Amino acid sequence: MSGTPLLVINSGSSSLKLGLFEATQHEIRPLVRGTADGIGSDRGKVSLQSADGRVLYDEPQAVQDQGNALAILAAQLSAQGLPAAAAVGHRIVHGGPALREHQKITPRVLEQLEAAAHFAPLHVPAAVALIREAQRLFPGVPQFACFDTAFHRTLPEAAARFPLPEKFWNDGARRYGFHGLSCESILHTLGNARSPRLIVAHLGNGASITAIANGCSVDTTMGLTPTGGIIMGTRCGDLDPGVLLYILRANGNKVAELEDLLDRRSGLLGISGKSRDMRELHQAASGDPGARLAIEMFARSAKKAIAGFAAVLGGLDLLVFTGGIGEHDPAVRAGICEGLQCFGVRLDERANQRGLENIGSAQSQVLVRILPSEEEMQIARHTYRLLIS
Repeated sequence: MSGTPLLVINSGSSSLKLGLFEATQHEIRPLVRGTADGIGSDRGKVSLQSADGRVLYDEPQAVQDQGNALAILAAQLSAQGLPAAAAVGHRIVHGGPALREHQKITPRVLEQLEAAAHFAPLHVPAAVALIREAQRLFPGVPQFACFDTAFHRTLPEAAARFPLPEKFWNDGARRYGFHGLSCESILHTLGNARSPRLIVAHLGNGASITAIANGCSVDTTMGLTPTGGIIMGTRCGDLDPGVLLYILRANGNKVAELEDLLDRRSGLLGISGKSRDMRELHQAASGDPGARLAIEMFARSAKKAIAGFAAVLGGLDLLVFTGGIGEHDPAVRAGICEGLQCFGVRLDERANQRGLENIGSAQSQVLVRILPSEEEMQIARHTYRLLIS
């Protein structure tokens, strides 16, 4: 092996992705990818695949938490005789106001992360626990934090600030934005073909829309936390603040219950009363009005955000769909683009159904593309840069 082996860890609420990469100054090459799904349930599954698609390990098993998932995957990497990582890179959703640059993890950085837990209670404590487990599993190996919020440091104050008294701005209550690593990976893929006015629609269980002008984030739908913005799988997205006050009063001011409602029981799941999974909603839609309504509301919320950001950008050159839904759901893409013709967006129906990379019609004034989100690859790039700097 001629390059530097890097391990990348990307944790979700009920899943964990892992990648082993080989890095040189000229390229980052994937070697192995691993996943653990169904974490916290008795229907978990752990798998490991080589870069050429060979299945190295694939077993159903109960996985207690993300740390347990990492330990299982690390053991499988070792059993396959793969090279030991020279560095470990972590995706961190939120670092609060103090941590907004990709950096090496030190005791001080861990302290600052723990202090930022109230900004993203769903994500930060789990991320800290996972870092500590990685430090136990890979003693002495330098570890690096790559923040989803880092890409959005370029937001102008008019976009980042909430209409609240200045005290809250000074205390760190602002729009941070998320899915930044996904946006960075899209820009890397585009390279010199990057358009000056770009909107990235990252659509999955978590979903956000980001407006990018000349490579810089200028507005985005998610705000202080990943709960805000457009409708998501179980997260509500933006709400009239009066709705929150109403819910608190009606439920005896139980903040923990409100948090659970907004993050785990709303969105597609809350609307449909059936599922957070868009695939299951499509299957049920023909005979289930709730499933149809959830799909329609999801597309409508994304459409409204794209239209608003086209105005912020002063026009639109390129619209990119990415994420699980964005890459694989032609019906949702069509639903979002329907009505955006006034901004020059027109889909080629056959290309969209086939999931081709370019899905805009010949008459479309806006390029419309499907590009994969390569968050793990982007983390590997940052980790290698920080390791050799």
